[in-house]
This record gives sequence, structure tokens and C-alpha cells, in this order.
Amino acid sequence: MEKLFGESMPLGCVMVDLEGTQMQPHERERLMDPLVGGVILFSRNFESVEQLMALTREIHQLRHPKLLIGVDHEGGRVQRFRDGFTRLPPMGLIGDLYHQHPKQAQELAESVGWLMAAELLAVGIDFSFAPVVDLDYGDSRVIGDRAFDADPLVVGKLAQHLVSGMKKAGMASVAKHFPGHGYIQADTHLEVAVDERDFNTILQTDIQPFLKLIEYGVDAVMPAHVRYPKVDDLPAGFSKTWLQDVLRRQCHFEGAIISDDMSMHAATEFGDAPTRVRAALEAGCDLVLVCNDPVSADQVLTEVAWDTGPVSHARLIRLHGKGKLQQHQLLTNPLWQSASARIEHFMNEENQQAFTV
Repeated sequence: MEKLFGESMPLGCVMVDLEGTQMQPHERERLMDPLVGGVILFSRNFESVEQLMALTREIHQLRHPKLLIGVDHEGGRVQRFRDGFTRLPPMGLIGDLYHQHPKQAQELAESVGWLMAAELLAVGIDFSFAPVVDLDYGDSRVIGDRAFDADPLVVGKLAQHLVSGMKKAGMASVAKHFPGHGYIQADTHLEVAVDERDFNTILQTDIQPFLKLIEYGVDAVMPAHVRYPKVDDLPAGFSKTWLQDVLRRQCHFEGAIISDDMSMHAATEFGDAPTRVRAALEAGCDLVLVCNDPVSADQVLTEVAWDTGPVSHARLIRLHGKGKLQQHQLLTNPLWQSASARIEHFMNEENQQAFTV
């Protein structure tokens, strides 16, 4: 008889990754470490819908409560799974539509949120790291058309509709990258990033969409690996000022704080992996990502001691997916058919316009 639930242990505070399309014995052992709370999947972990479902099922059966499974699946150039999944537009195209047809754009954002969430939940993914609510200032190398728009009101409105769609499908939302990553050119995967603006400027602009989503009940927030030296010398993800004073107290956010990847260049100058993870946890993160570096992940699991605590654990538990549709039900479901047709029509129109320009 198949074992339905694995060993009982609370969720830990570290999210790790896997090397390939199947779980290896040493990875299974890693995921059983009490410090682990979840797994982030990448394109390299995907071969087919059937393979992905088998992998997520195996991960979820390891422990009780189930380990969280997340993925970056925003749409546009950041969509980890392609074959068997609907091609989602970059959020910037929805923002462009808003300026011509606001109602259509809001309906499209909700459809994208619902369909993205429904398709991921159906294959065993708990949540996508979405939406991006950074502002598009026009010259960011890493954000670009991942952002809805330059106007915080437009970004907040469209992001709320995307989150509404996700929520209706049964998926938690993760707003990123607090307090705003769009102003600077630097790509934090590769470079150190510094935003020289003062707090009031950031509050009146980049933080506004976060406030909108916090009021609406966003489940998690991901801080940026960006330094804002006029507020704090540390990047936001390592900063008690940003996470405790601003996000928790001033913005009244009570959900989970999930760090960006601790292996990104903008984070690596702040000590070895265990030092970085401790710093993020002490600053106020509930879950810390250690990706694309299994040696560092094992070092963290060996050297870091951290009690997640009941409040943090409750925040993480709420991120579990509550999908309503099985994978085999999607294609015949009227909601999926409607959302899929709307998105496909929009993408075809965009392609035609690009071809004729």
C-alpha cells in the first residue's frame, strides 16, 4: 500500500532545490532535514507534465505537514514550465493594454492569475513567486516587462486582479521585490545593487502597490537584494529596518516573508551561506531560499540552528496549495477554457501587432 504521509515534523525555514527531473537519494535525505521547509523547482526539473506530477507527489509524501513547493512562473520570460502549460504574457503587456482598455486589462490579469495558479496547483505546485509589483522605470536590466507599469496605481490595481485570480484557484500569492527593485539598472543575480533614493520617495512610489496588496490580503512578500543606503546599509532582505520597522509595523503586513535566493551575487558579499541565512532569519524572514548551490545548502543545514516558532510556522502553512481541479479536469473545465481562450487571443493579437510594426 502506498504511504500517504511521511514523517511528522514541522516546516523548517530553508527552501532548497533539486538537480534534475527525479529526486536522488542524497536529495531525499536533504529534504528530511528539520531545517528544510520547502523546495523551489526550475526548468531543469521539468520534462513533462506526468514527470512533474510524479516528482511533486514524491516530495509531498516525504513529510507531514507537506513540504512547500514553489516556482517562478510569472509569465513572459520567467515561466519555468512550457510544454503542457499555457504560455502566459509578460505583465508589461497587460499594463500596455490597461492604457487603452482598463476593464479588459483587469479581466485579463484575473484570468492570467487564475489560469497560472490552476495549472500549477493541478500538477502539485503550491505557489508561484508572483506577482511582481516593481515599477517599470524603463531601464532595469532584470525587471523590464516583468513589471505591469510605471504608475503605482496601475500596478496595484492589476496586481490585485492577478492575486484575485490566484486566490479563486486556491493559490497563495507572493508580492516581490519589497520595497521596490525597478528603479535601478543592476541585476542582483550578477551585481551589487544600490538605490540612492530617500525613504519618503520610495514610500510614495514603489511601496504603494505593496500596501494595496497587503490591504487585499497578500500571503507573502519577497524582499529585494538591494541596498537603500539612505534607509539602511544592509540589503532589504537582511535589514530589520525594512522587514520589521517598515514592512511589519508601518505596512501592517502579517504574512510570510520569503527571502530571495541567498546564492545571488548581491547577497554573497555578506559572508558565507550560513552567515547569510542567519542574517536573513534574524532580520525577520520566515523562509530563506538557498538555490543552485547544493554545497552551500548542505553547509547551511549543518551549521544553522533555528527554531521556526509557531507564528512563523503558521504563516508558512498558509502557503500550501488548495487546488480545486485535477490535471485531467483542466481541459474540459469551462473556467479554464474561457481563461485560456482569452489569453491565447491576447497573445495572438500582440504577435500580429509586433509582426506588422
